[in-house]
Parts: sequence; structure tokens; C-alpha cells
Amino acid sequence: MHAIEKILARACGGVKIQAGEIVNAKIDFAEINDLYLQTLYSFKEMGGTKVWDNTRLAFVFDHYAPAPTIQTAQIHREMRDFAKEHGLKYHFDTNAGVCHQVMVEAGLVYPGMIVVATDSHTTTHGALGAFGTGVGATDMATIMISGELWFRVPEIVEIRINGTPPRGVYPKDVILHILGSLKADKAVYKAIDFTGSYVEGLDLPGRMVLCNMAVEMGAKTAYMQPNKAVLDYVSGRAVRPIETQTTDPGYAYSETCVFDVDRLSPRIAVPHSVDNVKPIEEIGDVEVNQGFVGACTGGRVEDIAQAAEILRGEKIPPYVRLVVIPASAAVLKEAIRLGYIQDLMDAGATLSTPGCGPCLGAHEGVIAPGEVCITASNRNFPGRMGSNGARIYLASPATVAASVLKGKITDPRTLL
Repeated sequence: MHAIEKILARACGGVKIQAGEIVNAKIDFAEINDLYLQTLYSFKEMGGTKVWDNTRLAFVFDHYAPAPTIQTAQIHREMRDFAKEHGLKYHFDTNAGVCHQVMVEAGLVYPGMIVVATDSHTTTHGALGAFGTGVGATDMATIMISGELWFRVPEIVEIRINGTPPRGVYPKDVILHILGSLKADKAVYKAIDFTGSYVEGLDLPGRMVLCNMAVEMGAKTAYMQPNKAVLDYVSGRAVRPIETQTTDPGYAYSETCVFDVDRLSPRIAVPHSVDNVKPIEEIGDVEVNQGFVGACTGGRVEDIAQAAEILRGEKIPPYVRLVVIPASAAVLKEAIRLGYIQDLMDAGATLSTPGCGPCLGAHEGVIAPGEVCITASNRNFPGRMGSNGARIYLASPATVAASVLKGKITDPRTLL
């Protein structure tokens, strides 16, 4: 069995399972963000009166943090009332940050668990050796009532990544390269297991970038065998005992895809799909109006450090702007302590509240018709960050910073 299958099997009472089977699994933790007030209505419509375990459910206000409209303020009010009524142990308000970051920091995600959230990028948590997946309002209401949910056991695709990227090439470039090669429908309702020498040596933030964007290939979940860096991180903060699973020797994947990153150059996803990826050498002259460093893919300390390294002592040119939104309050504090925020603000960047910001086009940096934004976030669909008439390019935080500094898409290796 694969580690993913073992995680599901444990949640189903220890039975042996295989790909294609339908199983009913106990959920270790569930999270609802502020896009999904509907879950509370569905909960009541389905006869729910009490959540199954108020220590295993969290609310995170991140997509509308702080509330940009009266309607979103009302969403927050109703969710706060529900959290108080049911005595939720974990409630992360508008001062906390992005759900995928704050839950990890709080020790709510750890190896061997099943975590389900109302966000497709919950695949991020495979970086810690967990089974993480996103669901809609009705499925989440089912979990809120019963603590269980059905799954079809997914086939598992191995993506083996070997080598060491050159300086100026980051995990975001690696996953964009993979997406461009395999395309958006490669892993629909399959699981992706990232393996290889590159993954084994990758730190937790880098692992989270790769697993986060696995869903852009259609993956149900993603997984990485926890390395020492991950185990050291979770050992002091996990709120429950850790039960790390390992894949049996000789396990037969449904498919294996191999990538070598020794000679990789920076990659850009060009409008209007995540898998429309080109080497930066092929981009040409593309002027930018805005850069964004933030969200659940590009807002960690390491990401902010990439941008600060490029912009330290420099000035962003007139009529070009950079929005920086740390993924959590803890990230913001650490970035301030290390001087990165001062460097970025001295260069002319705009700092906003930890949260999702303009990633979903709600507030704090949306773009106008005809504008070009280069962003460290994870989607570039039309209208994703504001106007349907805008163009969005996905890149590493270093490429974002280099591009803002030069006013056009720029290879960060020329500035390091």
C-alpha cells in the first residue's frame, strides 16, 4: 500500500483498501473559510444542531480580511455567532492570515492525518505528509454533523524530481515547469506523490508550494514523505499524536513522470491558464502595471525574502506598484524582524493585511481592464484578480520583484 492509502485505511478502521474503492473515512480536522457561509445554512438544513467535535473544526477569515463590503462583514458576523454558539476551540479572525498557513503554524496539520477544508488548495498539506483535500458546502456540512466523509480511493501518480536548480530558480518555477509539461487535466481525481532528490532536500515552505499547485493538475490530494525538516517543525507544535505513514517498498504507481531541474530556468504561466507555461527567455517585452507577492503560494517568509533581496536599496519606478501581503501574522512579524518589510516599503511596496488579498479578486490590490499583473499566487484565469480584461502572469516572488523593478517581465538572475 501507498502511504496515502494507509492514511485512508486508518481512517476507515484499518481495513486494506485499493484504488477505485469507495470508503467512508473519519476526518481528523476540518476548516471553513469565509467564502463558505453556505456550510452553516446546509448544516441547519440537514438537521444539524451540534458540531461533531468542536476541537476538530476551525473557521478562518482570510478571503475577506478585513471585510471589504457590508455583505462580507455580515458573513463574518454570522460565522462568529456560530463559532461562539458551538464553542469552537479554533477560530482565526481577520488578524490571522491564510488558512493553509495559519493551520500549519497552529499545529493543526501533521503527518498521517486527513484534513478537509472549503478550499481547493488544501492539497498544500501533503507537504507535511497529510491527506489534504478541498470540498464544497454540502460535503462540509456532512462532516460538521458526522465527522465523516466518503472518498473514492485515488490512483496515485508519482512525480519524481531530481537535481538542484540553478541560483535564481525556485520551487514556484519547478511546479510551473511541471504544470506546463503535464497540463491541467493530468491528475483529475488522482493523488500526486512528489518524490526524488530535489523533494527530499526541500524545506517545508518549498514543499507547500509544490503541493499547493498540484490541484492545478486536477489532483484530489498531494503527498510528500516527511523529511527531517518537516518532522522537526511539527514535533513541537502538533496538537495530537503523529502517526507518519510510509509507502511499502515496490509499490506500483499508476504512472511515473520524471523531471530533472539541474538546468531549469525561471518559468512564467502566461494568460489565461496555469498550464500555459513558458521559459522566461521566451516571454519577450511585456510591461507590467502591478506585482503581487503573497497568498498561500507566495506569501511566506522565504517568498518575501526573495523579493527583498531583489529590491533592497532600489526604487520601484513611477506608475508601477507592488502589493505585498504576508500569509499570516506570524510571517509578517518575522519578516519585520528580519528587515524584509522595511526593505520592500523603502523600495515603494504597499503592505496589506495578512490574508488572500487580491488573489481571488476581492480587494487589496484588484486590477483594472487592460492592466498586467505578475503575481506569486496560483491562478491566472480571466477575472481572477479583478477585471476580466486584465492579464495575469504567474511567477516566483523573485521574478515578480525583478519585473516590478524594471517595469517589464524580467529574469531575476540578472539582478542577483
